[in-house]
Amino acid sequence: MCTLSYFLHTLGLLMLCLSVAANKESLSNARYKNPKEPLEVRIKNLMSHMTLEEKLGQMVQVERVNATTKVVRNYFIGSAFSGGGSVPAPNATPEAWVNMVNKIQKAALSTRLGIPIIYGIDALHGHNNAYNATIFPHNVGLGVTRDPGLVKRIGEATALEVRATGIQYVFAPCIAVCRDPRWGRCYESYSEDHRIVQQMTEIIPGLQGDLPRGHKGVPYVAGKTKVAACAKHFVGDGGTLRGMNANDTVINSNGLLDIHMPAYYDAVNKGVATVMVSYSSLNGLKMHANKKLVTGFLKKKLKFKGIVISDFLGVDQITTPIHANYSHSVYAAITAGIDMIMGSSNLTELINDLTSQVKRKHIPMSRINDAVERILRVKFTMGLFEDPMADHSLANKLGCKEHRELAREAVRKSLVLLKNGENADEPLLPLPKKAKKILVAGTHADNLGYQCGGWTITWQGLNTNNLTIGTTILTAVKNTVDPKTQVVYNENPDTTFVNSSRFDYAIVVIGETPYAEGYGDSTNLTIAEPGQSIMENVCGLVKCVVVVISGRPVMMQPYVSEIDALVAAWLPGTEGQGVADVLFGYYGFTGKLARTWFRTVDQLPMNVGDPHYDPLYPFGFGLTTKPNKQL
Repeated sequence: MCTLSYFLHTLGLLMLCLSVAANKESLSNARYKNPKEPLEVRIKNLMSHMTLEEKLGQMVQVERVNATTKVVRNYFIGSAFSGGGSVPAPNATPEAWVNMVNKIQKAALSTRLGIPIIYGIDALHGHNNAYNATIFPHNVGLGVTRDPGLVKRIGEATALEVRATGIQYVFAPCIAVCRDPRWGRCYESYSEDHRIVQQMTEIIPGLQGDLPRGHKGVPYVAGKTKVAACAKHFVGDGGTLRGMNANDTVINSNGLLDIHMPAYYDAVNKGVATVMVSYSSLNGLKMHANKKLVTGFLKKKLKFKGIVISDFLGVDQITTPIHANYSHSVYAAITAGIDMIMGSSNLTELINDLTSQVKRKHIPMSRINDAVERILRVKFTMGLFEDPMADHSLANKLGCKEHRELAREAVRKSLVLLKNGENADEPLLPLPKKAKKILVAGTHADNLGYQCGGWTITWQGLNTNNLTIGTTILTAVKNTVDPKTQVVYNENPDTTFVNSSRFDYAIVVIGETPYAEGYGDSTNLTIAEPGQSIMENVCGLVKCVVVVISGRPVMMQPYVSEIDALVAAWLPGTEGQGVADVLFGYYGFTGKLARTWFRTVDQLPMNVGDPHYDPLYPFGFGLTTKPNKQL
């Protein structure tokens, strides 16, 4: 009896070993590892090898500080990301970024199936988390250019700089149609007019690469110099009541389809890899729980085949207060059609909730399979299985001269001249480079952080010149004027100083201080103090041009009659030389407002085409000048 028992035990162990060996052999030769196999064959083959735990892990994106080797291995994590300002070290080099991403990637590749992670980051106006990156104008300025080719080139440059740090995925572009400048994210929107926003979706092939023929509507990323893009925030984020961030957008279906949806048609047709869902609600229903639009419209009607990702803690925010009924939130989000959850208040709770709800058949396995297929489709398309590790070959692209020249061009084209003298016969601009003495004043004249705005190095932006490498407007002015011209800088001069100094003219640079998301929601849209008093002290005594640095139109009506020239420079980024290029006539002003400039906040929301449209400066307005390098 003992002999028989021993024999059966030994036979069982032998069979188990053979089974494990066979499984290893089958995985080593698995069809998903063969790049010559058709895409859908690879996806289905890999799916056939995956356990429930491995599938659910693919649906989770964790912040980099939580993406430890242990977490990635134990939970089979599919994606990691950097939140705003989340960096491997202050002023981190491209090498430090690459090493961090590769460490997480190695952990993913060491799991049973070796599925690579995809690492995401916000790159809203260039690679804005990275020190020494080129910071382009925010979208509010790019919309002014009405130049899709320029925006595509910016996408190409951004992709190279992001890849220089080993990252393969960006949470951009924002294709919101901002209908109320009181919204703190209005600078992330190209325009109040969906047609301009649609044109600017050309940044997607810039980031991802041109879509090959026959690929229409299918996610596409063309290799290691390109990144996966993300159209956001689906849908209606720019139409919330009173412009409050993450508020309710109250609109009928025609308004939604006519204003907020059109750019998503373009994004999907151009092969965008991912779509991010909005924090906001639509007619009272949180978009993160809106199955009709996420699954019914985006996935079925638009035939989007890529990844639908939540916003950061967007699933937690389905309930009020946040995380009040997490099981319900997880169920609502996944059944609505969200494929990947960005961030969680408690990772273990999320994994346990997902596992339990699938095993109890509350969330159907078909929904999990749909999500994982989409995630794998993007990863296979990007070539991550063949070439998952980053290298240092693109390090010299971060903040390179070519990209900075492109940003400078974008700054020039984004400027809008709103006033130029009291009449056309006596323009102040372009300014003469040869003068005895000129004044540069204002809180924003010598502040790179203000110039770049929010989402620069940190989430909310910074008040400093040391945040990254760039050129302030003051430095640009000094670089541009004749060597014999005396440039006097006084941030906040009083009238006695101005009166006694006999300036030929003054450049006053004022505006908003940096903000992001809800921290930028505003009910008054005023210029930050002491900007108003600086304008009054200077412009009442000497000819002056006021340059406004802001993420949206701001209250200017009380001051326009007191100033000689007015320029909207938006949030130009690191290349302030582009502002001086146009002020001094090396290039002409060409920008046209892509947003209505209101008279008073009581008029808001007010958009082109509205009844009783009575702006200070209408949509499409912008004076022009001709280049005059001889001045």
